[in-house]
Amino acid sequence: MINQSPLIRFGLIAYLILFFTYLLGPLVLMSITAFNSASFPQVMPWEVFTFEWFRVLFNDDKILFGLFNSFRIGLMTIVLSVTMGLAGALILTQVWPKVRATYYTVLIAPILIPGVVLGISTLVFWGRVNTYLGLSSDSLFQNGLFLTVLGQSTFIASYCMLVFVARLQRYDRGLTEAALDLGATHVQAFRKIQLPFLYPAIASASVLALLASFENYNTTTFTFLSYPTLTIVLAQKVRLGINPSISALAFIIVCITLFFALVHEVRTRRAQLAMANGAPAGAVSGGFQLPRFLAADPASIVLVLFIGFAVATIGFAQFYDPEPAKALLLKEKRAAQELRIKQLQKRRRDKALKKQMKGPDVFGSKKPATSGSPGNGTFGNVFKPNNLEEAAGANKKPAAAKNPGKGTFGNIFEPDSINKNIPK
Repeated sequence: MINQSPLIRFGLIAYLILFFTYLLGPLVLMSITAFNSASFPQVMPWEVFTFEWFRVLFNDDKILFGLFNSFRIGLMTIVLSVTMGLAGALILTQVWPKVRATYYTVLIAPILIPGVVLGISTLVFWGRVNTYLGLSSDSLFQNGLFLTVLGQSTFIASYCMLVFVARLQRYDRGLTEAALDLGATHVQAFRKIQLPFLYPAIASASVLALLASFENYNTTTFTFLSYPTLTIVLAQKVRLGINPSISALAFIIVCITLFFALVHEVRTRRAQLAMANGAPAGAVSGGFQLPRFLAADPASIVLVLFIGFAVATIGFAQFYDPEPAKALLLKEKRAAQELRIKQLQKRRRDKALKKQMKGPDVFGSKKPATSGSPGNGTFGNVFKPNNLEEAAGANKKPAAAKNPGKGTFGNIFEPDSINKNIPK
């Protein structure tokens, strides 16, 4: 059994630690850099705890404008993508089975197409339509919001359709047929029976569409024109240099995500607990009633602690002043810099004094860098050890030549040279 094996349990725990460290480590480090006064996002060396980068973030008009555009585009993308995805899913469940596979492939194809291709094709297509209709350059077909919503919806609608298809697979079509038999129209049967059944899928598809639109860059980079989204603004800032205000934005997004995740977990656990006690699902749809579950629901406890920490942090930021700590840090940096300068100057003076006291190398104790003859100093090799022996060795007779007696004047000094040169 897995639960009875300590080695397997240890391996599983180690794997989970490594997995969550890899997954959440960068987010945690980036969140920490939002509270460091350093001008570049960094954890070490730590300078001064501060909230100033949040103020810089809220005063950055480009980021605020990009955030506003992201929410506008996201809401419009939700409306268009959820509508198209729901329509595609309903048709998929009712279409003739022999063409269902082909129809499904066509609807899924936009997911497989690169976002760059979708962005360029959206821009080119609607530009041609604008030219064909003879409209001006500021018409709807040349509006960045319009083009971005259409470009993103081409593939986000496919994601929404998959969510609706998964929900419709559990739908009992007999309910719709019973409503039709009782005299309801198709619209009434859909609105009264099928649509309420799809409410959870609609909520899930809406969240998915908003997140996909919010973080999209590949398609948006070709269609935003005069309406840059938050991802476009951040990409432009990275090219020019960033500061920890980006970390402050990441910290806020992480906190918002955690808050809604905890809210969803509390609602889910509350519904499960109520249904386990025999209550119907509709009886647990309203309110949280956190105090009742604080003792038994860890998610509720974490949510309350999270809200309390957020409120305390915001209140602490209102009166916290990091300027005295920053002034003290600046003074310490200047003192350390002056100390390093003095140490460098002292090393230079000691080096110059040592060189001055050393004097010239008159005895040739140090070999020149480019000299290949040992013993050569300022006066050559006259003081080289064993110099006299080497000079005496240089005066020795040279080795016997092949023709003895022949020198500069031939062999005139050779013994019996006269007798040899007298003609007989």
